[in-house]
Amino acid sequence: MPVALAALGALVVSLDASVNIAFPAMAAAFGVGPVAIRWVIVCYVLTYALTSFVAGVLADRLGPAPVFRTGLWISALAFTAYLAVGGFGALLAARVLQGVGGGLVYGTAPALVTLALPRERHGRGLGRLALGLGTGLAVGPLIGGALVEAFGWRSVFLYRAPLAAALGVAAVMSLPPGRRGGVWRLPPRQEWLRAPVLTALGLAALANGSQFAVWLLAPFYLVGVLGLSPAVGGLFFMLTPLGTAALAPVAGRLTDRVGPRAPMALGLAAESAGLLAISSFDAATPRLAVAAGLALVGAGLGLFQVPNLARVMAAFPPARQGAAGGLAFMSRTLGVVAGVEVLGAVFGARSRAGGWQDGFSAGFAGAGAVCALAALIAAVSTRRGEYHGQAGNGPGAAGRATAPTTSAPSITPEEPR
Repeated sequence: MPVALAALGALVVSLDASVNIAFPAMAAAFGVGPVAIRWVIVCYVLTYALTSFVAGVLADRLGPAPVFRTGLWISALAFTAYLAVGGFGALLAARVLQGVGGGLVYGTAPALVTLALPRERHGRGLGRLALGLGTGLAVGPLIGGALVEAFGWRSVFLYRAPLAAALGVAAVMSLPPGRRGGVWRLPPRQEWLRAPVLTALGLAALANGSQFAVWLLAPFYLVGVLGLSPAVGGLFFMLTPLGTAALAPVAGRLTDRVGPRAPMALGLAAESAGLLAISSFDAATPRLAVAAGLALVGAGLGLFQVPNLARVMAAFPPARQGAAGGLAFMSRTLGVVAGVEVLGAVFGARSRAGGWQDGFSAGFAGAGAVCALAALIAAVSTRRGEYHGQAGNGPGAAGRATAPTTSAPSITPEEPR
């Protein structure tokens, strides 16, 4: 049940993919352009990036269940608040509130998974979490395109309010109550300042920052350049997160069998190839090629994310799985914020100098080059032993752990300590 609820919580939060296909309608409603609309992304993503780490630390003190439930209730409130939005500033404020709720869910979901499963099944469990997240990202554009055409841009937020509230009720009924206290401290520096952890966090930032070229610029390409309707554009746009969702379970099984190195490097290489291919797209590009490029980016990210997250979680003992999960999500979302800012600057400069197409091509080419560099780093820096047996939460860790292990938060009374 904790694994299922974690996956469903990630799904509800990741349905924010509905918003991106609504960017052209939102930009028209508030009189802003693609460069300014990026603040709709930044205010949300930066907020949940910072909140996710705080949520993880809170989860290590109080247990992940109450923090997770609180995130769902705040999310339901934030989705309802879009009814009152009357200007661009109010829209950004609502995005901040939504980011708080999303960060509490994202920051605690990995700990719900790893604390509920034995170590040898962490890859599969995290694969299911990534499947839930990827499913939300995949169906979000399709739902968003249909809703924008039928009801306008506000509907891409409002439909999620009852979903978050219902899941909040399920979490109250199914997850155990939190603890009344615990050790309040950040992970020791010798745990998170080690090269394997910092490398994994850096790669997550680069991969997610690069991939966000699709989320920022592809809606304008699909609707504005190819002339697709929001509904049809949503069908194309969903291919990227659909690829992520499809590869996540495969990546989880590969991680449990061979370790993180191969799937991480291959995933980053595939993502880079897709981004570089999209950089050459224009109004004459065949629709099949557009679909293939978008799907390849998503498949590469899906193959990369699960082993990368498993590597971070394995580096910390059970007592700090909350902080580990929050740190992992913070790194990937800070990468998104940096990617949005850099891509926005590159697109703005090149589009002013050479037109929209030049800005589009430069943004994707730069993202593809960054992702190629990340693939090279992953190929030369990851050793299988760092995941299987040498990390703080891997096999053999029990013999070394003392107080932190015995104080690990429990998800079920039967969980072996």
